Amino acid sequence: MTIRSKALIVGMVAALGALTASLPAYAEGPAFKVDPSWPKQLPNNWILGQIGGMTVDAQDHIWVFQRPRSLNEADRGATLTPPRSRCCVPAPSVMEFDADGNVVQAWGGPGMVPDWPQSEHAIYVDTRNQVWLTGNGDKDAMLLKFTRDGKFQKQFGKLAPITNSLDTTQLGRVASIAIDPAANEIFMADGYGNHRVIVLDADSLAYKRMWGAYGKPPTDMKIGNYNPAAQQFTNPVHCVKIANDGLVYVCDRSNDRIQVFQKNGTFVKEFAIRPETRGTGSSYDLAFWPDKNQTYMIIADGADGEALVVRRDNGKEVGSFGHYGKQVGQFHNIHQIVADSKGNIYTGEVDTGMRIQKFTPNMAPAK
Repeated sequence: MTIRSKALIVGMVAALGALTASLPAYAEGPAFKVDPSWPKQLPNNWILGQIGGMTVDAQDHIWVFQRPRSLNEADRGATLTPPRSRCCVPAPSVMEFDADGNVVQAWGGPGMVPDWPQSEHAIYVDTRNQVWLTGNGDKDAMLLKFTRDGKFQKQFGKLAPITNSLDTTQLGRVASIAIDPAANEIFMADGYGNHRVIVLDADSLAYKRMWGAYGKPPTDMKIGNYNPAAQQFTNPVHCVKIANDGLVYVCDRSNDRIQVFQKNGTFVKEFAIRPETRGTGSSYDLAFWPDKNQTYMIIADGADGEALVVRRDNGKEVGSFGHYGKQVGQFHNIHQIVADSKGNIYTGEVDTGMRIQKFTPNMAPAK
């Protein structure tokens, strides 16, 4: 071996050592591996489009709100006249899966009701088995309520141009829904058009309250991205989740942060989530690890193509899984993330990903 070859090898080893040293050393929290068998092959020659929203119900069934209109002609070739291929047919917008990956039921889609969302986004199944839906299209200013099997019940707002962040009669492209059953209130990350969290009565759909970043009155001020100290939410305000202890977590996606509030909108604290991240932002969505204290948050980092395991008390990253890409277990714009009661994690992707995946934990949540 020449002196030059030896020097090259030494340099490569040193560079690898420096790279390894720069990677985070994770010492706690659950770890996850992909379940390549989930979901099962869809029936009826169906294919999924972009995954707008996901939620888990009390039976640990996974609900998906997907976008059939996002499919191109090659994807829906069987529906063309004449057909260009044997596959496929766009699946209905609302799909319910069991934990084994079987389709339990599916319904809905463009034209089902006059104000069906232009672009499917948020879905939530409450303790009464009512299904709540919103969209993030240019005129998706409404909230829709259905029965579990898809019968239309009620509506707040309408399909109309977005107004402003102080309008109490309609919405502004809601990205996420959460319900507090004790207070019978529905919380929405409102979201792509507006810059707020808005709360309604879950029965009458009467307006209750709203707030912006740090609990301030919301405004429509244009806020630059990637600023974890911004005094208002940027677009999109992409998730709202209510923890067991009553704290409300809000994903300010493009500002790489999560803010925490009391249910009345009082600001509690915030966490910067990989604040160096650019692109589409690092805090797309979050799920709570289902132990009693919900010790960890599992955060969908869309720009980096990873799921992050973060301590809920202090926002410290203690683990991650996945990698940007299109192979099994990787993410191409991870958009949604949910957890069932056993700690299984389910993810949904938009753009060219258009898929859902299941990840199983290496340990059971402590009860």
